[in-house]
Amino acid sequence: MLKITWGQARKINRLVRRECCNYDKGCCLLLDYGERCRCVQVISCYGIYCKYFITSVLPIDKQLHKEIMQQNQNLRRVKDNGGY
Repeated sequence: MLKITWGQARKINRLVRRECCNYDKGCCLLLDYGERCRCVQVISCYGIYCKYFITSVLPIDKQLHKEIMQQNQNLRRVKDNGGY
C-alpha cells in the first residue's frame, strides 16, 4: 500500500474514472467474479491499494506518480530500519 494525502486521493479518483480500463460505473472488473464489486481505489482516501492502478494507471500522470513515490520512499526506509 502507498500512503496518499486527501488532495492526491481526489486526483487519483479522477484518474481512475478517466483512464482505468477495469473501472465500470463504480465497480472493478478485475474483482468481478460473478458478483459486482466496488472499485477499491475509488472508495479509498488514505492509500493506494490496487496493484493494477499503481503499475498501469498512475504512471500516466507523471507528476502525481513522482510525488507519491517520493513520499512513500521515505516510509519504506523507516520500515527497512526496524520502524513500524
